[in-house]
Amino acid sequence: GEAANVDVEQVPIEKRFEEFPSVLDINKIRDILPHRYPFLLVDRVIEYQPGVTAVGIKNVTINDNFFPGHFPERPIMPGVLMVEAMAQVGGLVMLKPEAGGSKEIFFFAGVDKVRFRKPVIAGDTLVMRMNLVKFQKRFGIVKMEGKAYVGKNVVCEGEFTLAMASSD
Repeated sequence: GEAANVDVEQVPIEKRFEEFPSVLDINKIRDILPHRYPFLLVDRVIEYQPGVTAVGIKNVTINDNFFPGHFPERPIMPGVLMVEAMAQVGGLVMLKPEAGGSKEIFFFAGVDKVRFRKPVIAGDTLVMRMNLVKFQKRFGIVKMEGKAYVGKNVVCEGEFTLAMASSD
């Protein structure tokens, strides 16, 4: 009867939205990526298929260290840092946790066809998907494609090249 179709308005807004799942939390991310404050730009991984794809989140907050200078009157996340955050998610795709201690580390080698679609501001949740396109093992070259979203909108996209560097 009537009780079955509960009016959505009766559920308070703070309880209406599910939390993103956490496949890798910040501690697991820190085990895999070498980056540290203020340059670790991935807070959580919500989907992870090592060697294939990953979806990472950056919670953009007014306390991020780049906002005071970019720009004081209109704080927006620098595009290059969105690209860097996406590259870090790409690193997670390639650096499998069990290989975390391995000599293979990937450097960000290039980025092509980058487009910024909308400004990202404090309070936004940047959701970044990186997909492996090609891994040329012989040359240690990885090609990936990435898209970053805020809600349903693409805010940044591009093609990424990562290069393997063995530490001798």
